[in-house]
Amino acid sequence: MSTKNEQGIHSSQQNPPIIKYVVVIGLFGGLLWCLVGFGFTFLNFMDVSPRFILTSWFDGKWINKVLGMFISLIIYCCLSVLFALLYYGVMRKIKSIFGGIIFGILLWLLLFGLISPMFSDLPSFAQMNFNTGFSSFCLFLLYGVFVGTSVSYEYQELQLHKKRQQAQTNARF
Repeated sequence: MSTKNEQGIHSSQQNPPIIKYVVVIGLFGGLLWCLVGFGFTFLNFMDVSPRFILTSWFDGKWINKVLGMFISLIIYCCLSVLFALLYYGVMRKIKSIFGGIIFGILLWLLLFGLISPMFSDLPSFAQMNFNTGFSSFCLFLLYGVFVGTSVSYEYQELQLHKKRQQAQTNARF
């Protein structure tokens, strides 16, 4: 009886829940690519700062200080977790980089095409200059590739691990 319990514990340790990995990928992706967005703004590649998510609805000097940057980072990390979970739910079986590319393009189109009227500090396609448009497109493309390939890789590794476990179980009997 104890051997079955030990085997159950051992197999659960070998098969970690993938949702934890997806959440970590989302958090890290949000943090990394939001910081790259701040760097793009600092280097004048984009006219739109990632702080637009705060400046569109709030008015205060704190937004342009470190506190505003940290709150923006937290918001983007939370949104990124949701996007990573969305990718996992819809596109996890895509093995190539093109799934991430499509995901990044769709997110960029969603933000600048559909929900940009919600944010007063976010320019529409017509108002955006070339540098901002191109840089933000590349940023979203890279974000999509990062999240897409990371989530797909973890999913494929989990599937491979399950197949190996199944083969070992079948070999014992």
